[in-house]
Amino acid sequence: MRQFALAIVFTALASPSYAQSGTAAPPPAKTLDLAGPRFGMTMLSDGIVQKLAERDISVGTTISQFGWQLEKQFYSKAGGVTALNEWVGLVGGLEQGVAIPSLSWLIGLRSPEGAEFGVGPNVTPAGVALVVAAGVTFRAGVLNIPMNFAVVPTKAGTRVTVLSGFTLRR
Repeated sequence: MRQFALAIVFTALASPSYAQSGTAAPPPAKTLDLAGPRFGMTMLSDGIVQKLAERDISVGTTISQFGWQLEKQFYSKAGGVTALNEWVGLVGGLEQGVAIPSLSWLIGLRSPEGAEFGVGPNVTPAGVALVVAAGVTFRAGVLNIPMNFAVVPTKAGTRVTVLSGFTLRR
């Protein structure tokens, strides 16, 4: 009798999750691939310059940035705000004879007008941190021109990056 009562309780608790399963699958998400080259510069605080010097990387407080951004935009049904998934790989300091890699993964939102905001992890030789980025994408025919501003606060100091680039709408 006790086992029967337990079976009834488990069945009653499982019913709400069964009711949510439904038979109709959601429609597939429409995506737009906005991958393309990126270039810009990063301003480093004195603490970041010192942290890099501890790893035998000697740079000034401003370095160039060159790289590539892999970006997927997920369309909303009504043409409103869209979700973004971005990977940004950069190499900085080439003009100073060093190659400082940086990798960021951002999850964000973009308005129909092109304004965007994202946040996610960032990894460089200076350490691991959280990047917060904002920007706007200008459209000219099939050409997208993003302008982004990113801030990476850390215990050692802050990095501020300004990036641009281009993407062709496919």
